[in-house]
Amino acid sequence: MKRILYKAYLYTVMVILAALPLQVTLAQEQSVVSGKVTDKTTGNGMPGVTVSIKGAVAGTITDANGNYKLNTGHALPFTLVFSNVGYKPTELRISSAGGNQDVQLESTEILGMEVVVAASRVAESILESPVSIEKLNVAAIREIPTPSFYDALPNLKGVESSMQSLTFRSITTRGFNGNGNTRFNQLIDGMDGQAPGLNFSVGNIVGISDLDVESVELLPGASSALYGAGGMNGTLLMTSKNPYDYQGLSLQLRAGINHVGHEQRSSAGFIPDITARYAKAIGKFGFKINASYMSAEDWQAQDYRNFDRTAQKLKAGTSHADDPNYDGVNVYGDEINGNMQDVMNGVLAQGTAGYIKQYHDATGTNPTQQQINAFLASNPQTQPFYVGKVNNLIPNASVSRTGYNEQDMVDYSTRSVKLGAAVHYRFTDKLEGILQGNWGNGTTVYTGTDRYSLRNFILGQYKAELKGKNFFLRAYTTQERSGEAYNATALASLMNETWKDSRTQWFPQYVGNFVGAKLAGQSDAQAHAAARAAADQGRFMPGTPQFENAKNDITNRYIGFGEGRNGAKFNDKTNLYHYEGMYNFTDHIKVFELLAGASYRRYSLHSNGTIFDDGDKGINIDEYGAYLQAGKKLINDRLKLTGSVRYDKNENFDGRFTPRISAVVTVAPENNIRLSYQTGFRIPTNQDQYIDLPIRAGVQLIGGLPSILTKYDLYNNKAYTQESVQKFQGTGNPAELKQYTFGPLKPERVKAYEIGYRGLIAKKLLIDGYYYYNIYNDFISPLVVVQSSDGTPAGLANARAFATNVNDPADVKTQGWALGLDYAERNWTFGGNVSYNKIKQTSSELLNDFNTPKFRFSLNAGNKNVYKNIGFNIMYRWQDTFYWYSTFGAGDVPAFSTLDAQINYKIPAAKAMVKLGGSNILNKYYTTSLGNPAIGAVYYVSITFDQLFQ
Repeated sequence: MKRILYKAYLYTVMVILAALPLQVTLAQEQSVVSGKVTDKTTGNGMPGVTVSIKGAVAGTITDANGNYKLNTGHALPFTLVFSNVGYKPTELRISSAGGNQDVQLESTEILGMEVVVAASRVAESILESPVSIEKLNVAAIREIPTPSFYDALPNLKGVESSMQSLTFRSITTRGFNGNGNTRFNQLIDGMDGQAPGLNFSVGNIVGISDLDVESVELLPGASSALYGAGGMNGTLLMTSKNPYDYQGLSLQLRAGINHVGHEQRSSAGFIPDITARYAKAIGKFGFKINASYMSAEDWQAQDYRNFDRTAQKLKAGTSHADDPNYDGVNVYGDEINGNMQDVMNGVLAQGTAGYIKQYHDATGTNPTQQQINAFLASNPQTQPFYVGKVNNLIPNASVSRTGYNEQDMVDYSTRSVKLGAAVHYRFTDKLEGILQGNWGNGTTVYTGTDRYSLRNFILGQYKAELKGKNFFLRAYTTQERSGEAYNATALASLMNETWKDSRTQWFPQYVGNFVGAKLAGQSDAQAHAAARAAADQGRFMPGTPQFENAKNDITNRYIGFGEGRNGAKFNDKTNLYHYEGMYNFTDHIKVFELLAGASYRRYSLHSNGTIFDDGDKGINIDEYGAYLQAGKKLINDRLKLTGSVRYDKNENFDGRFTPRISAVVTVAPENNIRLSYQTGFRIPTNQDQYIDLPIRAGVQLIGGLPSILTKYDLYNNKAYTQESVQKFQGTGNPAELKQYTFGPLKPERVKAYEIGYRGLIAKKLLIDGYYYYNIYNDFISPLVVVQSSDGTPAGLANARAFATNVNDPADVKTQGWALGLDYAERNWTFGGNVSYNKIKQTSSELLNDFNTPKFRFSLNAGNKNVYKNIGFNIMYRWQDTFYWYSTFGAGDVPAFSTLDAQINYKIPAAKAMVKLGGSNILNKYYTTSLGNPAIGAVYYVSITFDQLFQ
């Protein structure tokens, strides 16, 4: 199969290459067209207007006075398209060269006139899109009140997000929100934005800047038919500005503050943010460079609620004073616990064995039980445990070690450096070559199974592309480097163990001192407090040299076992290599639309055993894919049918076909009903397949491939489900135990049905609504199993827990709807949307991460020129409370609302805009998911200079 797919890929590439002569024309006599573009209302010349030949890549832009001059070898006649943000696109047919071809552009909010590409991989009106789609253009991005366009995405219809730090926001749609959101594709100029090793989208960590974004298109729902595995719940396409249409210097200086009100820290934090872009086109050659820098004091995770990891739920208490077995959500190191009677029995058993050996060596016989008891009662090491046992002073209860708060474990000095450059060359009017590189370095905090401090994380993406009117060939690589990233939970546990070993020192000291306090007449609460104080005496305290030295030592050692290991640091140097091509045959067939494409991808995992099972070997994973799409307009163009099918194969799993069928019915001019049946699938992530990571004592996070399960003998020495172990511990009845039999790990699939309506009323009101129903098969769910040391219930005293992912045998079903309204009147805009999502609980015992409120809504209003170049924009967002489940923790996330606003003043003569704004301006702290920090207000002032600014 692999060989067949490889041949199919080569065949598709050859077809595209064979078609290139159709794109390339021999040198012809050059035609020169020139003129001036003016604003219809003011009569002023308009700089920065894009002037392009319809159906070709050739074009130019107007100068500072609105003049343009286009040299082209394109055969006459042809049509020029004049476009600029905030103005109605205008076409002008050119029959002969020379003369002044002047054009006036009319200002408009162009409701319903947006052109989108994501829905079908071809340009089409947003009104005619066969599936739901949202778009942000340059004008919308310029007016948003949030600090970045990425922060504004949750205001779009049906969009959900999880915010893990100031610079780390994850995006998804239609449920199953998560910190990594591996069911949602994000593409930057056609490049997959998913970090190939750590399996989260780099999004706003090292993505493109606001100054370089031309458009953002978001597809809610399944999109695997065109974009491959991963796009089960949606796809986000971010497209940067090219150097031909957006020339000159753009500069943004912004200063902000957060931590206002001292809720998380004692003083407000200052946020410098500098972004620059420069682009220039010289004839056929064009280039651009981008740079940005931002630093800040990050939001701090301070959820001190008590989490029961066995039952996977919150419990009462916020400290060890409330619960001796306290495990704070954002407190690390306290995950390690021990049963007090088990500790007692272990010390007495060890003392007994030692005494028997000593007695036998001296006398040649074994002591009597009376002699053993006398020894245990008099020996200083065993005396408190023996007295505690015979007097029933030691409860059958667990206690946990004293942990460290997150603020002492992670680097909250967040920082983001983004650099980008691209070189373009237009060989002809229809053929363009691109070399592009994006590089980012940042420090942030990420939530996975644990909280991870991503310190000096680096990600680079480098692309070579050849594209024409009807095709593209693209090759790129993603290079991921973990830098100084480390696991904060592992750090805290190792800090404790480095100071005092849990099994041999800390827990015995705790229990022994507990007995002493009880014998002194203290209550249980007083005895627990005295025991903890005694066991913690001399502990590494934050801020002390001992603490800092231990922390630095552990964060500089790699995770794992062996020489130089037993630390918290990752060593990830995973790479992705991707090749793809597409050709649109429509111009040659004429009768119907037809396009085809193929792709090949290789993941090269390199973590040196700190994340994956690659300590002594390299891991390469190959994927292949090909797709075909056909479309046809019928009944006088009132009905358009489109069908797509894609085949994808990962070497570790069976291949999958993902078809899509859609229909768009025009019920009235600019009013369309859309229906679609879509399928999607998700190949288990690289971590789902190969992860092999110790996350705390006795707990291993493992992948679900047979090689990993065999490594830990989980096929022969079958583990018990965590739920059944909990029942057994409560009742002592071995019949409660239930073994888990692992089956093959399979890709996750979804069948999605949708009906929607999008219509423009009186050119002023845009209505867009949809209803969807999804059925997931082989849903990938988290599973925790407990393996007995000897395969029997008795061996659970020395058990080992494994957290992994398996397929749910039951179908998972979700449904929802959304409605959006947008109204435009002159410079005024008003809008709002509401969405509803619901999951049907399965009969399976496996949990899922739906993590989505039933209801959420957003409102916005703005005017880009309410009075003498003064504009404003305001957004309000609310979402309901919901239950959050992840491998990090589970519990309710309270309902919250946010208010974002900005007011701006435009200075046309200086081509500048000054903006004063803020996100969450009422400073009502909220959390998007359990374990992540509460988010407060960010207030900022910025000045943006852009040579193309109107």
